[in-house]
Formats: sequence, structure tokens, C-alpha cells
Amino acid sequence: MLPAVAFPASAPPAWVAPPPGGAPDARPKRGGTLTVAVNTDFTPSLLFAQSAQSLQQRLIYNTLTRYDDRLEPQPELATSWEYAPDGRSITLELRSGVVFHDGRPFTADDVIFAVKNLQNPLRAAQLRATAAAVTGFERRGDHQLVLRLAHRVNNLFDLFEFMIITDRHGVEDAFTGKRLNGTGPFRLVEWRPGVGLSLKRHDTYWQPDRPYLDGVEIRVIPQADALVSSLRTGQSQLSFAVPGRNLPAIENAPDLTLSEYATGGGASYLGVNTSVAPLGDKTVRQALAWAVDRERILKQVLGGYGLASATPWPKSSPAYSEAGRTHYRHDPGKARELLRSAGHTRLDLPLLHVNLPGETALAEAVQYDLKQIGVHVTLQPTDPATAQKHLISQSMPALWAMGHSFAQVQPSTLAVSAYPFNEARNTSRFRSPAYTRAVREAWTGSASGAEANALRQRVTDTLLDEAFVIDLVIRGNVQVAAKKLHGATLNKFSYLNLDDAYLAG
Repeated sequence: MLPAVAFPASAPPAWVAPPPGGAPDARPKRGGTLTVAVNTDFTPSLLFAQSAQSLQQRLIYNTLTRYDDRLEPQPELATSWEYAPDGRSITLELRSGVVFHDGRPFTADDVIFAVKNLQNPLRAAQLRATAAAVTGFERRGDHQLVLRLAHRVNNLFDLFEFMIITDRHGVEDAFTGKRLNGTGPFRLVEWRPGVGLSLKRHDTYWQPDRPYLDGVEIRVIPQADALVSSLRTGQSQLSFAVPGRNLPAIENAPDLTLSEYATGGGASYLGVNTSVAPLGDKTVRQALAWAVDRERILKQVLGGYGLASATPWPKSSPAYSEAGRTHYRHDPGKARELLRSAGHTRLDLPLLHVNLPGETALAEAVQYDLKQIGVHVTLQPTDPATAQKHLISQSMPALWAMGHSFAQVQPSTLAVSAYPFNEARNTSRFRSPAYTRAVREAWTGSASGAEANALRQRVTDTLLDEAFVIDLVIRGNVQVAAKKLHGATLNKFSYLNLDDAYLAG
């Protein structure tokens, strides 16, 4: 259980340190517009879900807290907090003097709404289970709030960093993309579907003298070559969307810097629909897990940025172990043997993937490896928004190759929140009382030290044995930026933070 923590209400948050890169200018400069290149458009219906379309979240909205690089929560709209001794409630002190872009003051009512909004089953939101654990609200004035919990949860601060604080009076307009009213450093000027977002400085932002930038342009460039060209020519100054196979070509570009976030940017995985025969047999799923050459994917698809791994955990996670990472290696002979033992020498299956260059390269690598053991897959390229909707609605075909997140925060969050892993309702349609017990005990208990490690290991062991999600590579979250850009960071959910960013040089 976390102890009471207090920070001066006027102190700026202690942000996660940026990744290695060019040395920052000693004197930040005000003004200018930053252009960020992305490969997928903003999807309003996914506003409350973490996905590839979430980069802009922290530009428009704030969150209650933000983790540092040790997973210690730091203040944002909550300035301090105190758990009750039994872990069944938490008292939040909220920042005063914060206003939405339309001038309305931020109060405890906005936090109450944010939690209830994520509890709404009509919202696509991965941390709904954690939000649902909040069963009571005690408002003590505009800037103090007590949240009462049905039971202990050890990932409440994951919720606080994930949960954007939206305008409770205009949430339906936000959900359709008509109007995004937040308390963040930039306000939305225009969203042009297929083109991008135009943002301008929020002049009454609660952090004094921030942001430095006058504006941000988020431009959709789905073609990899065009995206790289925009960075090389200076038409854009920041991107996290350069496919891995294109990264080596720009490592020595004179006006660009490449840097990697050590916490990982999610993971590439092979999803398996256990309701499609013969994939309900875990022996078949294990055969698929032994068939894939993770090291080749790391090198050829991700350009060497990341970590080949059979488990979802980056090295920064307390659930990481070298034994888990190497549990499945590339062994096509063993894979063929497992298939034969299950009564199969050839399978023909569809495989959905997102029709972006990096995701297509991943699917093609998986396709090649599976063919070597007699599993012939037909690729089904799908646009990102549709693929995400299939993921959420459990309407995937037999196989799919995509990326997932949620392993970079508290380990329990992955199995209670991420769509591929959710113990109660996952995309693979996998159900197991033993998996549910392991997940629930890891999530709701107060264990620490060796006991907590043992609970996490039970979850990992189940994932490896059942292989309904076959992790392949921990992705390096690679930032490509102009050398004149300083101070850009990401939070643990890959929300871009430009509070302290500026252009100089």
C-alpha cells in the first residue's frame, strides 16, 4: 500500500526524464509551432481507450497523476493523496486555479464524472475494471475528494495516469470529435479527418509560463517513405511512428536524433482465437509459439530496437524474468512435433493485421515462420480503427498480429485491462478459472516482496502455458526528433507531453 504523499500545490510535477538525445538548450525559447507526424488518424470513438491514436491525449487533457521512471506517482491535477489504513479509500487533494479551455473551473465534480465515465460500458476503456472498483465518492469542497473502493486494488495510480479529465458538460461532443474541451496545455482548433489536428496554446494553463510552443500540428502520414521524408526535410519535427525497418536509414541524419524509451512502447504479439478449431487446443497454440523467430522480427521488423520476448514484460517491469523472456525460442522442429501430436500436419487460417508498413512487415514475418511448420495463413490487411474495434468486440478471425500495451505499468493492469489479456473478457475468448484466480489475487491483494513476485509469476506461467496471446517482441518506443526540439516526453501510456518542449537552434 502506498503511503500518504504530499507535494506543494504550486510545485510543477516531476516529469519522467526524457530519453537520451541531444543536449537541451540551457535557455528555453518561446514560440513556434511543432509538427508531429503520425501514421494513424485521431479516432473520437476511441477517445477513452489507449491505442495508437492516443498520442494527443496529454496535449488537450490532464490526468490526476503521472509516474516517474520508478513507477512512483507524481502530482498533476491531484497534488497529494492519502490511503486509508485498510486500502479501501483514498483522499485526493486537487489542484486549485485550473480552468478548462472554455474558462470553466476544474473541481472535484470533474473527477467524479471522469471515473463514472470510464465505468460506462458504452465507453471503450481498458481500465474499466479498476474504475468499477470505485463505489463511492465523498466530495469535501471543490478541491478535496474521497474515493471509496469495493476492494483493494494495486493499480489505482495506473487509472489516475490513464484517465483523461474531460469536460463533463460536453463529453458527447468529444466522443464524436466535435469539441475537445480539456485543461491541458493546448486547445483544439480543428480536426480534419484523414489530415490531422491543429492545436493552439492554452493561454490560461495552470503551469506558469507554459507551454513554450504557440501550437502543435499533428499530421497523418500513413506511408512510411513519406513520413521519413517529412522528418528529413524538416516538414515535421517529431514522430514515434517510423517503422523499425526504416530507422537504420535515418540514424545518421545530421538534423535528427533517435532515442528510445527504456520502459518499452508496448509489444508485438500473435493473437489466437481459441473459439476457432483447432486453436482451442493449447498444444496447437504452443506449436505456434515455438514456430516464430523472435530475434529475426526484432532485427528485420523493428530495426533492432526492442527486446525479443515470449512474455509481455519490459525489463523495467517487476514481473520481468529472463526465464520467462526465453521460454519460447525459435524451434520449428519442436513446433511441427507438437502439431503432429495434436493430429495436424497442415492448417489453413486467416491472419488479420493493421495495414500500416510496420504492422504489415510483422504479419509477413509471422506468415513466413508459420508456413515452415505447415500453418498456412492468409493475410487480412485492415485499417487501424476497424482492427481496434474488432479487438474490443471479440470479433477477430483465427489469428491476428498487432501490438499491445499495459505491461509497462503495474503488472496486474495487463490482465484486468488490456483487451487481449483480460481475464473476464478477452479477445481470444479464452476462459480459465485458474487464470481468473491468479489475476484477481495479484490485483486485489496487499502482498509485497516475495509473495507479490509469486503472484505475478502465476500469471506469467499461465500466459506461457496457455499461449492464447503469443508475445513476440517488446517494442522500443523510438522517438525521432529534429535536433532543435527539446523537452518532449511521453507518459507510461504514450501520451505526448509538450509542457516543457521548445524549438531552438
